Amino acid sequence: MLYALGGSGVILLAIVLIVIATAGGGGGSSMNVAAAQKAMAAAGCTFKSVKGDSAGHHVTSLNAKIKYNTFPPSSGTHYYIPAVWDFYTDPANPIQVVHNEEHGGVIIWWGEKVPQSTIAQLRRFYDEQPVSVLGTPIKGLGSKIALTAWTKGKDGIHGRVATCAKFDQKAFATFRDTFRGHGPENVPGGINPSQNQPGT
Repeated sequence: MLYALGGSGVILLAIVLIVIATAGGGGGSSMNVAAAQKAMAAAGCTFKSVKGDSAGHHVTSLNAKIKYNTFPPSSGTHYYIPAVWDFYTDPANPIQVVHNEEHGGVIIWWGEKVPQSTIAQLRRFYDEQPVSVLGTPIKGLGSKIALTAWTKGKDGIHGRVATCAKFDQKAFATFRDTFRGHGPENVPGGINPSQNQPGT
């Protein structure tokens, strides 16, 4: 009887994991790119989808010089260990953050001229749903805010980038909920913040 119960528990766990994986870890089973684009436009943001790398190559140095096809980066070669999922006050290394995007993460970036009051809004937005979301300042974005994701879907593999002059709750939530959990190597729920583990 114990063996039977144990076996059924393993089967149930496998089913749960399959359901989570196919659900995309929180982003839904499909992406409504047009809705995200419309929401970003309504908020006065620019939105673009660019062809993404099918598989990002790994580097073992955080000082590697990598040229990306978007700014901030939305796909490509990256450091072999992802960054800890968090909201950073000091800049996280972009070549490490790209690994988080590969795992289905949505990244919130802001420039060095963004006021503290706006950063506080971004922090509250992050705190609402921090799973598979990372926030970090980045030099060169000035007074702008950007959202990025690396996605794999029916329309292929893309880097998604929205650049905004200000925070907009509805638009940012639409971007997050549309693209989170759709990375080419999606890890449902991201990585435990206390475990900065090497990815694949």
